[in-house]
Amino acid sequence: MGTPLDSGIKGYNNYGTHLKEKYKGQRVFKVIVDGGFTCPNRDGSKGYGGCTYCNVDSFTPELSRKLPTIREQLEQGMERGKGFYKADKFIVYFQPNTNTYAPVHYLKMMYDEALSINSEDVVGFSVGTRPDCIDAEKVALLESYADRFDVDLEMGMESIYDDTLNQINRGCSHAEFVAAVKLLDNSKLDLCVHTIFGFPWETEDMMLEYIHEINKFPKIKFVKFHHLHIVEGSIMGAKYKKEPFKLFTLEEYTDLLCKLIPLLRPDVVIQRLFGISDWDLLIAPNWGLNKSSIQTYIDREIEKRGIVQGSAYVPVPEVAAAV
Repeated sequence: MGTPLDSGIKGYNNYGTHLKEKYKGQRVFKVIVDGGFTCPNRDGSKGYGGCTYCNVDSFTPELSRKLPTIREQLEQGMERGKGFYKADKFIVYFQPNTNTYAPVHYLKMMYDEALSINSEDVVGFSVGTRPDCIDAEKVALLESYADRFDVDLEMGMESIYDDTLNQINRGCSHAEFVAAVKLLDNSKLDLCVHTIFGFPWETEDMMLEYIHEINKFPKIKFVKFHHLHIVEGSIMGAKYKKEPFKLFTLEEYTDLLCKLIPLLRPDVVIQRLFGISDWDLLIAPNWGLNKSSIQTYIDREIEKRGIVQGSAYVPVPEVAAAV
């Protein structure tokens, strides 16, 4: 007999299972759209060069990078989803850069176009942004789609420490993240938050504290956990080449996940346990495995160690509204 994992049962609240249950067994595939946005710490509004770890191409599929129009990106992305992944339905996902960094009328025009393409096959709408690029008017725009699609706002927390945010040229503070989350109180939108573990100056205890912070916000429904990886074309990549610094091995990162998953509120859905870039852009760490092999290794270790999400969760007071 196989293990629970062999039957698709994992020790954490995983996104694949969530989608299957929500959409009654239909296969749902995210189609990434590059809307040609930039960021306030790239265009000079707050700074130049972007976050030091970032090269947008490292997390944008080649298909999106090469296709100039939203229609072409979505039509070909959906075709690939149906052919290769046997997808039944789709989530339209504005991912690269900051996808609310424009006037509301321009955002509406772009979102409307994207959601009009094969709309009968679209069940979800996901928009990636920064805490300092969301306001009540933009929240209202996104909410206007919630009667037709499941809409989630994806926002980078990255770290809870302002010293780290300053060192990586993030261009916004953790207080701005808190204010943005509170802006979504009583909103129809779901919130997905992503973090980066492994900045070399942060200790394990500091990283585990991220989870206690996430637990404070009932509005956070999804999380994406990334390990710090160094990519070509980033400021951090240039520094790493000159003077390499400590990064997680796969074993070390799995150990951290096995410590933080039990602390995480059990209702939070984990969309991703790690991040990975294209091989041609990855500088380090190179774990020598493809994405599915890394996922299998981590899931097997979680099962082997008897890790259960929320088993060590301790409720904490909700954060008070930002003034």
